Amino acid sequence: MYNNILQSPLADRMRPRFFSEFFGQEEIVGEGKLLRKLVENDELSSIMFWGPPGVGKTTLAQIIANQTKSHFVVLSAVESGKDDLRKIVKEAKDRLYGLEGQKTILFIDEIHRWNKAQQDALLPLVEKGDLVLIGATTENPSFEIIGPLLSRSRVFILKKLDDNDIIKIIIQALEDKGRGFGEYKVEIKDDVKKLLAELSGGDARVALNGLELAVKSKNKEKGVRSKLVVDESDIKEALQRTHLVFDKNGEEFYNLISALHKSMRGSDANASLYWLARMIEGGCDPLYVARRVLRFAAEDIGMADSHALLVANAAYDACHKLGFPECNVHLAEAVVYCALAKKSNLLYVAYGQAADDAKNTSHLGVPIHLRNAPTKFMKNIGYGKDYKYTPDFKGEDAKQEYLPKELKNKDYLKK
Repeated sequence: MYNNILQSPLADRMRPRFFSEFFGQEEIVGEGKLLRKLVENDELSSIMFWGPPGVGKTTLAQIIANQTKSHFVVLSAVESGKDDLRKIVKEAKDRLYGLEGQKTILFIDEIHRWNKAQQDALLPLVEKGDLVLIGATTENPSFEIIGPLLSRSRVFILKKLDDNDIIKIIIQALEDKGRGFGEYKVEIKDDVKKLLAELSGGDARVALNGLELAVKSKNKEKGVRSKLVVDESDIKEALQRTHLVFDKNGEEFYNLISALHKSMRGSDANASLYWLARMIEGGCDPLYVARRVLRFAAEDIGMADSHALLVANAAYDACHKLGFPECNVHLAEAVVYCALAKKSNLLYVAYGQAADDAKNTSHLGVPIHLRNAPTKFMKNIGYGKDYKYTPDFKGEDAKQEYLPKELKNKDYLKK
């Protein structure tokens, strides 16, 4: 029955080709918005798309290439390097300055995974205009993209799709006869479509993968054009096999991270490992888990075992460099270490108290003996006067106050 549609995933077949087929991101691609106008006027320079998975970064790049009649080249930052870039640049120049006179759009997915030297190699290409660079990243470009490249690119922030956008995408896939299920008798009620949208977590790819798996699971008799009714249980089963199941409030997701956090806090390494596996094998972004473990190392362990922060940070770095599935053992090591480590929330409580005082006493000035005096005028009016340089006291108590007098003897770190 489905021989002609099994050759590629539904999410790939239904990838929008034009703005009219694209749902979501109205703030940047709606009629009259900046990116839409730049594309329609063929005035696009290098750009960066920043946003979570499944929101349309790759799709938008392809639409831009179609709209501007540009040659479209895709590079994965995970699998490619400078040699691949050199080859693409040569071909782009031949294409632009040869008989074709055609522009090239180079789309680099996960551009944040390229190191500084690799990103530096992009600078002359961006400046000369030999090609148009479109980078995609799920990480904050301020931290992951080198300054010179970022300053030469316009950044567009893509948000998670809302449920209404996902429902439109589902309906389009059900009705499209050429690429979707339009030629087949698939019946799915509105409330089931809504459930699928809610469980997809704002990721169009997850929604379409779940829909496809649910429909295929109903295809019991190949070659028979019988009506296929997809219900709530079919959707839940499909998504459990392909992705973490989220309800409309994301409760199950937060239940899992809460279980991981509390198992580590309770020093149960086995439970911690189990909840970690539930999240990672369910499709959770390893970097999200790594960030939570990194926070835990300071919040729940802190000074009781300062090495926990180093282990957690190393695991985060490994997740960033390797990605899934290679980073699973690094996360496991960090989670087990944190579970078995001694616990202390001293820093967490102490900072909270200090933060409260900071908010309530922001009018207090820095004691004059602690102030910097870079100019003669400042010295003359007393800045830095009577400051005691503690190394001169050779281990003795300098008997010097560092807090405003109103907070004298404040002890945030009392045991």
